[in-house]
Amino acid sequence: MSSRRLQLTSRLDWVTLLTVAFLVVLGWLNIVSATAEAEVVWDLGGKAGKQLIWMGVCSILMVGLLAIEGEFYIRTSVIHYLVVLALLAAVLVIGKKVGGARSWFGVGSFGIQPSEFAKTATALMVAWFLSRDGRPWRTLATRLQSMALIAVPAGLILLQPDAGTVLVFGGFVFVLYREGLSGNVLLLGVTALVLAVLTILLGASESWYPFVGTSSGFWWFLVALGVLGLGALLLTRAATLPRFRKQTTIWGSILLVGSMLFSTGLHLGMEHILQRHQRERIHVLFGIDVDNPDADYNIRHAKAAIGSGGWAGKGWAQGPMTAYGFVPEQETDFIFCTVGEEWGFLGSAGVVLLFVFLILRVLHLAERQRSQFTRIYAYAVASILFMHFLVNVGMVIGLAPVIGIPLPFFSYGGSSLMGFTLLLGILLRLDAERFFVLR
Repeated sequence: MSSRRLQLTSRLDWVTLLTVAFLVVLGWLNIVSATAEAEVVWDLGGKAGKQLIWMGVCSILMVGLLAIEGEFYIRTSVIHYLVVLALLAAVLVIGKKVGGARSWFGVGSFGIQPSEFAKTATALMVAWFLSRDGRPWRTLATRLQSMALIAVPAGLILLQPDAGTVLVFGGFVFVLYREGLSGNVLLLGVTALVLAVLTILLGASESWYPFVGTSSGFWWFLVALGVLGLGALLLTRAATLPRFRKQTTIWGSILLVGSMLFSTGLHLGMEHILQRHQRERIHVLFGIDVDNPDADYNIRHAKAAIGSGGWAGKGWAQGPMTAYGFVPEQETDFIFCTVGEEWGFLGSAGVVLLFVFLILRVLHLAERQRSQFTRIYAYAVASILFMHFLVNVGMVIGLAPVIGIPLPFFSYGGSSLMGFTLLLGILLRLDAERFFVLR
């Protein structure tokens, strides 16, 4: 064994690797319980058996990723990105529909979801682009091109449609913020979120448009006034300087018009683009009554399963709601229900802490890098993990709309497990080479 290989082995971040391995094993135990296959865990035809196969495949994949020179990932970033874009375009034409979305390539009894690999490819591409030739982030062209690199795969995924994965791509804003994106953009995002909530709440009660009817015009005025108040925070610095007062007026007008267009577009999209069940899920999240009495079926039973676990849970494979499948998709999107019912508050808190530890560990790896490429890529990995964790757990406990998004390393699915293995495997190899020459 060469001295360099010995150095890489000793410098490999075993803490992160063992944390991931522990999460994968815990996830598999929950899949066994959620699919009521505790007595036939070695049946490779069942979901638990298939997941076991994927775990073996991903173990081999991880070894292969760690054996490849880090420079290879840097030099092939563009190729990875273009290949994934081609796959995302192809799946729209020849992919099979699963759960109403055309996002899978069928391979016998298995399926491959290219959107899971798009996250890794986009992370590599953004890292390569922002680190190339010391590219200055402050130029407008660089900002727009960086956002376009993220928006193109997200747009193709939205066409499938797969709103959950698209939401994950929004986490790349944290990567751009670390590289110099103004904090005002994050504040603007919070403003847009507040406006979106107001639009949904007001738009659900009546079909309204700006200044049509007395009541509608009044509500719209309140929404616009609230947006202006939040937007004024962005302009405080400029407004205190007399020479910038003209600019303040201009930007205030732009903000007002933009807010009106955003709110109107969101309302039209809710009413005419989203499917009925998607709209009902959003309404249920905000406590808005819907005609369908089963619209909140998933959330209602998910909360019941988690709440029934009490302090210490009912024991592995002993949860009645899990055993009898009261919660749909309980081995994939709603697997955290199994944790809550069988492991209780203590087990759920332990899983949450494990994910928090993993994300913080990845951020630690990011900040100790000498390579700008690796730092940017590590922040992308942390952002993707954070968004998956936040939305999945939030969805299960009723704090986020019900959308198809797996819990990393926990949920059933080969594509998901392979995608996250790629993310972490590449990062661990790049981190192990942090003392060598890497761009």
